[in-house]
Parts: sequence; structure tokens; C-alpha cells
Amino acid sequence: MYPEFMIAPMREELTRFGVRELRTAGEVDDALTKTFGTVMVVVNSVCGCAAGKARPGVALALQHAAKPDLVATVFAGADVEATERARGYFTGYPPSSPSIALFKDGKLVYMMERHQIENQGADAIATQLTAAFDTHCVGAPVAS
Repeated sequence: MYPEFMIAPMREELTRFGVRELRTAGEVDDALTKTFGTVMVVVNSVCGCAAGKARPGVALALQHAAKPDLVATVFAGADVEATERARGYFTGYPPSSPSIALFKDGKLVYMMERHQIENQGADAIATQLTAAFDTHCVGAPVAS
């Protein structure tokens, strides 16, 4: 486990945009089973691709008009129980950090794994996330 003083700034990179931290398995269960609509879960980590790509990509994507009803995060290597529980919902995908999952009405509808994050920049990640938001999130813009 990483010391909290070390990861606090990495947590804050997401929470300052309204991303809710899920630190226990119960909080993960509540977010994914009791939230109506869309939920995005970001598996945060200390690695370079989380710092330079995933977190900035999420921040850019959250500026989009259509976005999930709830955006949450677990921190791999710190919130171990919560991270394991969240990964249990990522049916068909191996553990990966960072990673980003999108659920609609409790069903996994989109997944971005580490191998998809580490090979592209924050702008490309944001573009892919906003496309997923447009497809799956309530209130998505209507094409004219």
C-alpha cells in the first residue's frame, strides 16, 4: 500500500472535478447497484500513464456536455478492497490499472484498459471517452 501523503495529490487530480472516491467495497457496491443511469469508474494508480494520460484524459472528458450521472474512482495500491470489488464488476476484463469502466443501469457497456491508455495521449483518451458518453449517457447531444 502506498502512503496517503504520497497519493493525496493524485487523488485530488480527479476529486477536484467532482469525481467521488470509493474507498470500501460497500461504497463500490452502492455506486454500481443503487445509482440509476450511468456510472464511470476510474481505477487510478501511481504509474506514469495514469499521471500523464488517464487522469488528464478523464479531466478533459468531464468538460463534455454529455457525461455519466456518477463519476467515481478507486485507487489501486491504496484502496485495495474497493479496487478488488470494482474489478469484480469488470466482467471479462483482467485487472488493469489505470482503467476506466462505464456502466449503464448496472451493466458494463464500455471499458478502457491500461494497454489502451498507455499508447495514446490525454486528448485521444478524452475523445474516446466522450464518444462513449455520447453513446451511453442520458442527455447525450442529439445529432442534427
